[in-house]
Amino acid sequence: MGISVKTSLLCEYCACGPKLAGCEKGMVIDMGKHADSLKEESKFFLTDTDTGLTSEQVHERMESGLSNAVTGRASRATGRIIASNIFTYFNLIFFFLAAVLLYERSYNNLAFLGVVAANTVIGIVQELRSKKELEKLQLVNEPDALVIRDAKQKRILIEELVQDDIVLLAAGNQICADAVLCEGTLRVNEALVTGEADEVVKTSGDTLLSGSFVVSGQAKVRLTRVGDQSFSANISKSAKKIKKHQRPGMMTSLTRLIQMIGIIIIPFAALMFWNQHFVLGYSEKVSVENTAAAIIGMIPEGLYLLTSIALAASTVRLARKHTLVHDMKCIETLARVDTICVDKTGTITEPQMKLTGIIPVHGVPEEEVRQQLEDYVCVMPPDNETMKALQAYFHKALPNRRPMHIWEFSSRTKYSAADYGKEVYLLGAPEYLIQQKDDAFSSVIQEHYAHGERVLLFAGYEFEVDSPENMFVGDTLTGTVRPLALLTLTNPIRENASDTFQYFGNQGVAVKVISGDNALTAALTAQKAGIPAAEKYIDMSTVDGKKAVAKAAQEYTVFGRVTPEQKSELIRAMKKAGHIVAMAGDGVNDVLALKDADCAIAMASGSDAASNIADIVLLESDFSAMPQIVTEGRRVINNIQRSASLFLVKNIFSFFLCIISLISISLYPLKPAQISLASALMIGVPSFFLALEPNDEMVRGKFLRNVLFRAFPAALTAVALVEWSLLFADAFSISTEAASTIAFYLYTAAAYLMLYRVCRPMNVWHGILFGTMGVVYFAAIFLFPDWFHIVSLDYGCSLILFALLFLAFPIDRFFRFLFAKCEGAGIRLLREKS
Repeated sequence: MGISVKTSLLCEYCACGPKLAGCEKGMVIDMGKHADSLKEESKFFLTDTDTGLTSEQVHERMESGLSNAVTGRASRATGRIIASNIFTYFNLIFFFLAAVLLYERSYNNLAFLGVVAANTVIGIVQELRSKKELEKLQLVNEPDALVIRDAKQKRILIEELVQDDIVLLAAGNQICADAVLCEGTLRVNEALVTGEADEVVKTSGDTLLSGSFVVSGQAKVRLTRVGDQSFSANISKSAKKIKKHQRPGMMTSLTRLIQMIGIIIIPFAALMFWNQHFVLGYSEKVSVENTAAAIIGMIPEGLYLLTSIALAASTVRLARKHTLVHDMKCIETLARVDTICVDKTGTITEPQMKLTGIIPVHGVPEEEVRQQLEDYVCVMPPDNETMKALQAYFHKALPNRRPMHIWEFSSRTKYSAADYGKEVYLLGAPEYLIQQKDDAFSSVIQEHYAHGERVLLFAGYEFEVDSPENMFVGDTLTGTVRPLALLTLTNPIRENASDTFQYFGNQGVAVKVISGDNALTAALTAQKAGIPAAEKYIDMSTVDGKKAVAKAAQEYTVFGRVTPEQKSELIRAMKKAGHIVAMAGDGVNDVLALKDADCAIAMASGSDAASNIADIVLLESDFSAMPQIVTEGRRVINNIQRSASLFLVKNIFSFFLCIISLISISLYPLKPAQISLASALMIGVPSFFLALEPNDEMVRGKFLRNVLFRAFPAALTAVALVEWSLLFADAFSISTEAASTIAFYLYTAAAYLMLYRVCRPMNVWHGILFGTMGVVYFAAIFLFPDWFHIVSLDYGCSLILFALLFLAFPIDRFFRFLFAKCEGAGIRLLREKS
């Protein structure tokens, strides 16, 4: 129906769609040439479309490496998981420090190896568990294809396809390998591989690019390039050469922070050893111990691991709730989502529809209409829920007559058509078919819309051209539409829809309904489901231009008669307005919007294309699972933010203490064993327990800023107390061992105070955790004082210690007040700029 066939240039390096003027790579694939090469290859072997390949031919191609398996698609091997957790950059630094301390026979300062070993083992076990759970879930949701082999149709996994296989494609299928169309006609959307949203008509002899998806039609195709040789595989490899543009998130921030720390610790280690040994004149053993303590303190040995484990554990928990996570980063995105866009059918309502009425118009006999409808419905492919409902109603296997040509339903045009030679019939949305305003007729339609029913118009179509291809010009009906009957359909609202949307409302998450249905019908359905502000609706067929779409995106809640392109534009407009947007969909018409959303959620019962592009797949196709998924995301991110602040207190403290030691040319006061004890009891153990807690608070602000603003006050408090104690030690000629003991007590006091703040609100579980860490800490220093370089303090040293301990709380309060003021000023500045 007026759909163009296009040849476009695709940027090979960055997969940015049609080559953009701003693309710096300048490498392109001429898709016309690519298609020509596929046609040349198609001449070498012509598989019979009725019998397909034989088992022997399939085996030969498998042995020759002509299967559709793509390199790198499988999950990581067990050996690689173990190696990647052991041989990390920081672990290698720890191993080097351990070797040096062993050489110096400083055995009691090797306690940090216990933390390293525990972190490594936990990381390996958790990743292997995640791998096992996800592989089981992926097996359930593994994409398959309908193939003809040995003259029989069978479903097989797409990785088991081979070159020259005959595959049957229908609406909703994603094309899994390059192919040539043998029989039938398809309407294909290549937006996922070319960036162009226009639907392209493919007929016999035309080429199909892997990665594109079928909008409508049915056809037999022969695979010409499979696996790593396919178009989408080459594009994916090229796209991996540069980073995908995405919102900077938690993992990105942590990676940058850890990379920065990894760069600076090497020169710091060299300067510290030089300062302690050659400038201050301490022995090699003492200099090594002090340098090791500074470096161990600067390394966030468990932070990245904790984050990875928390995300992996979250993925496993979601898997057990029949939710498949394709990308772990989307868990963070979900936690920050403030807008969720949903379709009406299949999300608010049950996907199955029911025909409730056939209403003849303009005096057309009902029996005549029913006969025409039966013949029409019988020949149409059941590629959408509406057609399935109509076919279920009529129960007719064979039509009385067959059309010469059919045009399947398109989300873009909102109607389908069948040409019987002398007669042509249309079935679709009344707003798109009615050419002249008829108040009486329109009032009947509006009455049904007002009851929340879906209304279709069945009509005859008269035209004056000879060729069926010329019946439609663009999306415009050039002939005369003669209404015959109205069809009314209903689908019930999901039983738990109201509770689901009430949850989002309570959590401050806006729900937007984006539907191809009539706007009034969609709005009434949304109101019944309890979606706030559902009375604000708009018919998107009356909206033209990106500015108008952007304005509508901000002002309305329900959008009716939306085309696939408009769905995508609405998503982009909401994102541009500063919202973090999730999109839930299941149909081919949702694919472009899913691609543009910050987090794409698909129903497993929907189209292949939607499931393949989604970040999250609901295997039970039940949107009521979304509150649990959002809660899981918030739990992970909030708990990681809380735990990360514990880790960064140590890192910030060690960094500043090292800087001051280098500038003032003074002794670094702490020992590796002391840092290890504080890290384990004040950071490591509590953080892992706290990361498992329920927490459904909405995530606000930037991850790294939140964490740093929480950690800095405690870290600066520890620095102030320790440096003050060192000044006292220098003024009163306190021994190095006593000064180190006082510094250690003061640092752990500040860290314990930070743990107290992180444990708030102090419920029973938090109280037990907080108290246990304190008891174990005191037990360790009293039972093994020599191991942790603890010496007895005389009366003067004890006075200094207790005086500074009493100052810990007010100093901490002062720094928190200061940072709260800075944070408030920063937020106000950002609001003023926006």
